[in-house]
Amino acid sequence: MNLAKLLEPLIKIDDKLHSFKIEGISINSKGVEQNTLFIAISGESVNGHEFIEEAIRNGAVAIVGEKNLDELGIERLEDATFMKGKIGPNELSEYSIPYIQVENSRKALAKIACQFYGNPTKNKTVIGITGTNGKTTTSFMLKKILEDAGNTCTLFGSIHNEVNGQVTPSINTTPDALELQNRLAQSNDDFVILEVSSHGISQHRIEGIEFDYCLFTNLDHEHLDYHHDMEDYFNVKTTLFEQLKPTGKAIINGFDLWGTKLSKQLIADNKQVILLGQNVQLKEWHSCFGKLTSFDGDDIDLHLQVLGKHNILNASMALLTARELGITKESIVQSLLQFSGVPGRFEILTHPKGAKIVIDYAHTHDAFSQCLQTIKEQGAKRIFHIFGFRGNRDQTKRQPMVEISKELCDLTLLTLDDLNGTTKESMEQTLHELHGAVILDRTIAIKQVLELANEGDWVCITGKGHETYKEKFQYPTATDKETVDFFTKDFNKNNNYQ
Repeated sequence: MNLAKLLEPLIKIDDKLHSFKIEGISINSKGVEQNTLFIAISGESVNGHEFIEEAIRNGAVAIVGEKNLDELGIERLEDATFMKGKIGPNELSEYSIPYIQVENSRKALAKIACQFYGNPTKNKTVIGITGTNGKTTTSFMLKKILEDAGNTCTLFGSIHNEVNGQVTPSINTTPDALELQNRLAQSNDDFVILEVSSHGISQHRIEGIEFDYCLFTNLDHEHLDYHHDMEDYFNVKTTLFEQLKPTGKAIINGFDLWGTKLSKQLIADNKQVILLGQNVQLKEWHSCFGKLTSFDGDDIDLHLQVLGKHNILNASMALLTARELGITKESIVQSLLQFSGVPGRFEILTHPKGAKIVIDYAHTHDAFSQCLQTIKEQGAKRIFHIFGFRGNRDQTKRQPMVEISKELCDLTLLTLDDLNGTTKESMEQTLHELHGAVILDRTIAIKQVLELANEGDWVCITGKGHETYKEKFQYPTATDKETVDFFTKDFNKNNNYQ
């Protein structure tokens, strides 16, 4: 694709640039090859503008960035943009590298990637799911419903990405714009389901994608180290719904106060809204069962294998979306009945002594409450709760999380999550200030609590879910599930931990 065509969504540029052929796009100078457009991103820890010369040496034929050309001081760069209707001051020679200055490189990247890959979602049905909690479970439920009905699904989310039936690890909940558009262009699937994080929205990773359906699950105290406050966090989430197609619909959890606020805003903007709790009622609602009265007057009984009232809400959101997509009520209900859960989301393991062990990704006050209340409803004799906090992340949510755990549990034990740049000593001091019971080594903490557990007890390990450990612990395990398995597999044989 020629450079002028590639930049059409951004700016009108000099006709001379039609001769520049772009065969690839990169935001990493080391990944640049011949005939590549390099886009310099100002990141939190790395500034791509510092690697422009390396990108040129590796074969970049054009550069997009945010800094002024004079500020960069790179001789071969030439101003290639129209400035107030005039061509830049320098004539482009065969040795020149066109430089296009933009206000926001991340936003430019998304639009350029979309153009380069031919707007790959234009003929696909695209579903975006946002919210603090429930995105992953709702997306997996919806994917199962659609696939059981004979469809194929592309999925992008925090557990993994899946395109054309091929599963790859997920680095971020929402991939960067370049990877996302590339993978979308490869997809031959009928539907695209995309978990949309607030970081993904604010960093313009989904820029240029038009959605047929956008779902809002809830909003809870989270990421306030990144967003200024809850209002700012909410406002970022709401911008997803600005990317609905003219015929697109918003499906919103009206049992969440932020959800009702969002619905009012969208209705005022003449968006089509389906509100769970208003347009569709939940007449009965408990751990594994919910009865919905749908918009067409039918009563729909939801039965789930997975525990938790919150999963009834997740299932209801998936059901409402599937009904909009034309899936029959009977097919949806059967798929949800067969849904066995998501790795690291209220995943239940059995202790050899008869206790139950729950591994969950919960890392907010509300998620703790939902998880622990579900355990209490199962008749737990005692609840032992193990969790930690990630370093250099939102500190204001920590004390409320400790308090709800202490309120609902018989033992609250703090341990290490990810240091994330914080020193071990500093994190240990923080944990002791929050709560007296601390075992810093996560594997030892799990081991000691498993030794305490007896029949009828529940052990709840939260925060990591499916994720692998980033820190090195005493025992040779990589996830919470592996740690549990390590200490329970030989218990019956030895009646003791080794």
